[in-house]
Amino acid sequence: TGAVAFDSRIRRDLGLSTDDPPIQYAVELKFDGLAISLRYENLLLVSAVTRGDGETGEDVTSNIKTVRSIPLRLRVGTPPLIEVRGEVFMRRDDFSRYNEKQRILGLPTLVNPRNGAAGAVRQLDPSVTAKRPLTFYAYGLGESKGWKLPATHFGVLDALLEFGLPVCEHRRVAGGATELIEFHEKVLHLRADLPFDIDGVVYKVNSLALQDQLGFVAREPRWAIAHKYPPEETLTTVESIEFQVGRTGAITPVARLAPVSVGGVKVSNATLHNEAEIG
Repeated sequence: TGAVAFDSRIRRDLGLSTDDPPIQYAVELKFDGLAISLRYENLLLVSAVTRGDGETGEDVTSNIKTVRSIPLRLRVGTPPLIEVRGEVFMRRDDFSRYNEKQRILGLPTLVNPRNGAAGAVRQLDPSVTAKRPLTFYAYGLGESKGWKLPATHFGVLDALLEFGLPVCEHRRVAGGATELIEFHEKVLHLRADLPFDIDGVVYKVNSLALQDQLGFVAREPRWAIAHKYPPEETLTTVESIEFQVGRTGAITPVARLAPVSVGGVKVSNATLHNEAEIG
């Protein structure tokens, strides 16, 4: 499996033998949203950028300041400079409520929670972003000054929580490939009951010293990997097919489906724009 291959590579890169103890990993959920970097100076949120191409992101500070779960001011005791990395996303219940309200008002609805979150963060008008029910979880640290870093990634997450940032409760320290697999399986069974979408789990070498030793390859950390789940699939019945004409005159066939829940979201329509995928 992916967990076994990752653990084997990490042990090989660190020059460990079979007699050496298991590597300790911090394991977390892989949120299906938009990656954001928040910069705090002297406790205050001063900027927010999207991840972009890994080097240059899009400045979305005004929009991010409307997200209620992102603190504008951190607690006393937070380092004077801290760059927090995390994910902005939309909970399934918030997504459903938002779309229901839009339907009642005769306004456009969102396609899915991920697109809803990404589109909201990139809005030109922050007041539009403020109307979208967005949530944030911190999962990492970039630049920081004025404090002694914890020895582990898990310790960093605990510190972020103490500073006043939201951190997901579904995380743990796992020893070796066996416990990585256990976490992957446990979250797979939990996935449908989570209040938000995930597309996998993330494994990170817990020791920051070992992370430094392993380093990066082409901006990708050698000490971390995402282990994705297959897309959720559900069977339903096509009740009818209608044709919609867009503003440009393009005709799109739309299937009206017997309503079915996929990933906690009720689906009753599907576009049939890709003929090659219609069986």
